[in-house]
Amino acid sequence: MNALHTTSISSLPLLARGKVRDNYAVGADRMLMVASDRISAFDVIMGEPIPGKGALLTQMALFWFEKLHGIVPNHLTGDTPESAVAESERAQVAGRSMLVKRLKPLPVEAVVRGYLAGSGWAEYQVSQSVCGVALPPGLSNASKLPAPIFTPATKAEMGEHDENISFERMVDIIGQPLAVKVRDAAVALYTSAADFALTRGIIIADTKFEFGLDEHGTLTLMDEVLTPDSSRYWPIEGYEAAFKAGKNPPSYDKQYLRDWLEGAQINGKPWGKTAPAPTLPQSVIDGTAAKYREALERLTK
Repeated sequence: MNALHTTSISSLPLLARGKVRDNYAVGADRMLMVASDRISAFDVIMGEPIPGKGALLTQMALFWFEKLHGIVPNHLTGDTPESAVAESERAQVAGRSMLVKRLKPLPVEAVVRGYLAGSGWAEYQVSQSVCGVALPPGLSNASKLPAPIFTPATKAEMGEHDENISFERMVDIIGQPLAVKVRDAAVALYTSAADFALTRGIIIADTKFEFGLDEHGTLTLMDEVLTPDSSRYWPIEGYEAAFKAGKNPPSYDKQYLRDWLEGAQINGKPWGKTAPAPTLPQSVIDGTAAKYREALERLTK
């Protein structure tokens, strides 16, 4: 399968290249989001793409937008992405793109955690809390939380790390009424998605949502949603043994890549989690692609 690392669409103005998506303006009120096969970890873009990843991400995001559409409006227009580009550019767009509304993005990420993992687990070990949310004593890595918690973060510039913040800090940034709306919508989205995923044998440990405002000020779900790039997906059958052993559970998400990178070296020295990234071996590329495929297949079977 041919991989698409970077798009080259000249029929539309380029707005931005993110870690994964290349965004193009379609008139004044719409945007073409093209999911490349790039992959990032620790906020560093890898040099090697993951073939088929962009299409898998798009299919999964569309699946969740449809599944969760009654909770909060989303940015989809219903228009065909291929209609926005020149005929010669449609191959770059087909199967990996969304034609969406242009929104005013909120400068915070809405993170919801149902399990203790990643930066949340690291923070808990120091303070018994995550982003100002106090948690019970005695929890371990990958513990299920008594109830999902909302732990927002600020959006980082390319190459920088997102910063976990308290809800109070989020209120300072966007105001209390909007912060409450975002929190309530994010928790409702996560809860509905996590409940459904369990019926497919998948634990969604945590996820992050992004929201924007339309021209009427309506809170709108945007960007990707509940993909392995923005969520921790664990197969339920491997969870219990890993949890009892104090290890990260097997995953369908970027944890597979992160675990390899933790032991990676450049010029005989441990990689410092800054660009440039180590060269990914073919086995890691293939393994990552397989994890993404399996997650989609299990969800949509």
